[in-house]
Amino acid sequence: MRLTTMTDYALRLLMYVAQRPERLCTISEIAQAHVISEAHLMKVTHQLGLQGWIATVRGKGGGMRLAHAPGDINLGAVVRSIEPDFALVECFASGNQCMLQGQCRLADVLGGALQSFMSHLDGFSLADLLPGTDLPAATGLHMQLKPVRMP
Repeated sequence: MRLTTMTDYALRLLMYVAQRPERLCTISEIAQAHVISEAHLMKVTHQLGLQGWIATVRGKGGGMRLAHAPGDINLGAVVRSIEPDFALVECFASGNQCMLQGQCRLADVLGGALQSFMSHLDGFSLADLLPGTDLPAATGLHMQLKPVRMP
């Protein structure tokens, strides 16, 4: 599974803005800080505003700030609000025409994995992503990832 670039940028934008609560942040400065397109960030900003994660101020001297405290912004909720779908395989999508439907357990296995992934994200807020915040050891982030060899 891979999150879309829109979700990646949304999380980066939220982290950037959360670290500057004393002022409005602009699309231009965030794009420059993360070396990403202002046009992409405009779309992300619009979506985050529509979903109620950020408040925007138009015009000269305008910008954006969080609409809620970082501790009140749940990562799972943000990802659900930005990702277009979670159809990991064809049988999860509407208009499914898989020939194995009803004879395959893959959907159950992948559905459980997706549920575990989202449940894990639900356990964290934006505040947990900010510098100086200790993540619980249960996250597994303290372990180094090892490459998996494929046959």
